[in-house]
Amino acid sequence: MANPIDPVAFAAELIRCPSVTPARGEVFDILERALEPLGFTVHRWVMGEPPDGPTENMVAMRGSGSPHFGFAGHLDVVPAGEGWEGNPYRGEIENGVLVGRGANDMKSAIAAYVAAVARLESDRGTLSLLITGDEEGYATYGTPRIIDWLNERQTRPDMILIGEPTSVERLGDTVKIGRRGSVNMWIEVPGIQGHVAYPHRAANPVPPLARVIDALNSLHLDDGTEQFPPSNLEFTSISTPTSASNVIPGSATAQLNIRFNNLHQGADLVRMVEEIAEREAPGSKVRARISGEAFLTPPGKLFDIVVDAIEEETGAKPELSTSGGTSDGRFLIQLCPVVDFGLPNATMHKIGECATVADIQALSHIYQRILNKVLS
Repeated sequence: MANPIDPVAFAAELIRCPSVTPARGEVFDILERALEPLGFTVHRWVMGEPPDGPTENMVAMRGSGSPHFGFAGHLDVVPAGEGWEGNPYRGEIENGVLVGRGANDMKSAIAAYVAAVARLESDRGTLSLLITGDEEGYATYGTPRIIDWLNERQTRPDMILIGEPTSVERLGDTVKIGRRGSVNMWIEVPGIQGHVAYPHRAANPVPPLARVIDALNSLHLDDGTEQFPPSNLEFTSISTPTSASNVIPGSATAQLNIRFNNLHQGADLVRMVEEIAEREAPGSKVRARISGEAFLTPPGKLFDIVVDAIEEETGAKPELSTSGGTSDGRFLIQLCPVVDFGLPNATMHKIGECATVADIQALSHIYQRILNKVLS
């Protein structure tokens, strides 16, 4: 058995290294220094240019043969934002709570997993950590490039656990077995700029954009499925290039996001929006970015292992859910069965992000139980 690692202290060390997405450098150094004494061979590379890069990725591997169990996560965090009491990267414990950006999403989970590996007595099979510096961004140079790396070496895990904060009211109450897809779209309606007093010399793009918005807002995408909630379309921004009260704008743009279940494909939704936009506002342009497709991991060995480990540690059986946002599972499902499980997520991305010391320690013990079951 390797020297013990305190998951809370290790999480605090990671938090004290600011790593706003896309991340690289020092925070990966800290993780590598913890993994090498545990017998991991660490591979790191940086790729990409702004605005989606540069991004650092890490694949750390130990052992050989089957079973091959992968743990996936990210060291990047969202910007701290204004309103913190003190340094958002202080990584200090206050009344039994670890506070700092990344404490919840998801540096504490990575620390909990590394601490669990340090307590293992079995060296059977293969363990890998798949860690990216761009999960909170567009992931252009993140997890998809890790998958490329694995495929080039004809290596893939038999199952993957992602340490995203999935619990809701208490640790262990929710495991994510799938995620909805996500697509962002921008609809631009062209016009002709002019003075509001002379509308015959201009073409106002706002009314046709309003018709597009009304048509899309009236859509009923679906009623959901047994595993997924209904898909939803939400407008997130409406803008024109001028704010002057006496100017008809030369264009108008609306931004929207669709979170969709496995009844849809992202490309089909984009085509639907394009058709409605062209019908209501001829000449409009739609730009889209599909963040990921919906996915569902079918019941199997990974479900049973994770559920049993949680129940043994907490005394309660978790709910298997597909609710909430997306995760890098949308990419990793290409390799093998994937589930997400981690801390209670009430403070993720919020001012004052935090995780209780007790939950971090218990999460590490759950991860250890999972590893023991996989490697037994």
